[in-house]
Amino acid sequence: MAMANIRWITEMGMGVDVHGSDYTKAARRAVADALRHSSLNFFAAAGKDRGDMRVEVIVGVADPAAIDIDAVKSEVPYGLVTVRPVAGGLDVPAQDGPDRIVIANAAILVSFPE
Repeated sequence: MAMANIRWITEMGMGVDVHGSDYTKAARRAVADALRHSSLNFFAAAGKDRGDMRVEVIVGVADPAAIDIDAVKSEVPYGLVTVRPVAGGLDVPAQDGPDRIVIANAAILVSFPE
């Protein structure tokens, strides 16, 4: 029988690329923002190891296909990491010219096999 994963942590973050329209840069910043809000001190008390974490990163941008999944994955220092780009975020057009502000939202879901 397969083990079920039980979610222990949910973190959210936002990232922006002000110039360059780089969805990957905005996504990486969103993940970094979420991680900066975390301090996981429960490992010893819960008998868990950070290497056992299953980390699912869901990142929303206007063009999910434009995200470099491996680059976003590299922002997460521990665990078995998966990245799932989805439609979301926000593109803010420039007043003039092709430039735009790209905003990404990320949710980081941490589970452990039970």
